[in-house]
Amino acid sequence: MSNNHSRKFGRILAAACAIALSFGMAACGSSSDNSKSADSSDGTQMAGVKATGTLGKKPKITFHTPMKVVNNSYAVLQKGNGPAIQKDNHVCVQGIALNAKDGSEMMSTWEKNTPDCSMIMNEDGTGKTYYNVLKDQKINSTIAFGVNDNNKASTSYIMALTIVSQSKPMTRAEGEKVTDIPTDLPKVTLNEKGAPSIDFNGYKPGNDLVVQPLIKGKGQKVAETDTIDAHYTGWVMDADGKPSKFDSSWDRGKAAQFSLQQVVEGWKKGLAGQTVGSQVLLVIPPNLGYGDKAQAKIPANSTLYFVVDILYDYGQMQTQQ
Repeated sequence: MSNNHSRKFGRILAAACAIALSFGMAACGSSSDNSKSADSSDGTQMAGVKATGTLGKKPKITFHTPMKVVNNSYAVLQKGNGPAIQKDNHVCVQGIALNAKDGSEMMSTWEKNTPDCSMIMNEDGTGKTYYNVLKDQKINSTIAFGVNDNNKASTSYIMALTIVSQSKPMTRAEGEKVTDIPTDLPKVTLNEKGAPSIDFNGYKPGNDLVVQPLIKGKGQKVAETDTIDAHYTGWVMDADGKPSKFDSSWDRGKAAQFSLQQVVEGWKKGLAGQTVGSQVLLVIPPNLGYGDKAQAKIPANSTLYFVVDILYDYGQMQTQQ
């Protein structure tokens, strides 16, 4: 699959940093710094910040300026009126960043309706301290976070995040089973949980990438620059012409998270354009895989066979409730 099997989002202020970076702001520091500060933070409560306005709409944030910001401090500004946030759900937030020095608005996602959906509601997805802040909130809650990475070149700011939607993660491909699959392709069967096994069915691989949807999901199309959650299993052909499994997220009991910019070319080309909820068979020739370089259980010049369930796309910006 890739040299980095999963992409870790910054633990705390993951959404804040993602939103800020999209506007060219540089006050979040490195992801490793964020992870460290999140884990060591005592969750200091922020005083003097208020929000007014209709729940679920862009709030008006006020505070006395200049304000000294404690990094990773927080304040619940508005208690939401929607469903309670559920553990392990994907959460989408709208954000406003305000300069702590003068209160001026530095950026906002509200005007173009581009919420960030990168947070996963568990300790791994947010960090323990901030999970404890967010887990008891409801849809339309607004929480302020202080961002100050002590970088002299950066600007301290208040990031006000409004939780606008949540979605339950898929555990396996969901959609319509594809019926017109060429009979000469490898045959895939699924166990009761959805984990795949493969029969090569006498298939003779060529030099071209094979992309065959097995289940057609109803979600949005994946772009080649997106980050996704996926379950997958990969095989190569052994000396007897039988499948030899070299990697499987199913065996680890947890879907993988990765960017299509960080995988072999066959994955990027094969999954771009597919829809969330789909299951896809990929047959990847060596030139789009690892080529003449052996990788652990993968011999040099191997054709790679993958079955991939696309479970979530972090590029999605629609809000679902």
